[in-house]
Amino acid sequence: MSTPVSPPVIRVATPADAPAIAAVHVQSWRETYAGLMPGDFLDRMTGADMQARRGAFWAQNITAGQDVVRVAEAEGTVLAFASAGEARDHPGFDSELFTLYALRAAQGHGTGRALLHAVAAALRERGARSMALWVLDVNPTRHWYARRGGVEGGEKRDGDLRELRMGWSDLGTLR
Repeated sequence: MSTPVSPPVIRVATPADAPAIAAVHVQSWRETYAGLMPGDFLDRMTGADMQARRGAFWAQNITAGQDVVRVAEAEGTVLAFASAGEARDHPGFDSELFTLYALRAAQGHGTGRALLHAVAAALRERGARSMALWVLDVNPTRHWYARRGGVEGGEKRDGDLRELRMGWSDLGTLR
């Protein structure tokens, strides 16, 4: 996919976006995690069956309306997405960034930053004051979050994978 000519528009996701979100989810995993995760695990997480399951998940999630879900779209194509909601396992934080994935072609153009800010603004409108996320310790985006003010604080392991908590104690800093 080539870089879009027009800058992406950040908007609220609709259930009709679910297949495109699932495709971005799977493709961005392939682009980001190749060599960082065991190959068989990555194959399972990015196969056609998983893409179909992700599509069904996103359709249900967006329809339910509980989480904040935003997409970045350019020329009718979803290039990136983010989702957030109530914190699940981040003591001291009231919200969590669940996902922020962008196709490689959309990276380096401010799309991720715009999505992060849009999600943070929506969470603030819902009354959230802080936000955290889990990021794979070897994922280069860990440093991207740090450049946006995210602070490391905590870790968890899932087999050989180690994730680090990144957090913002004040969502107002993400404007």
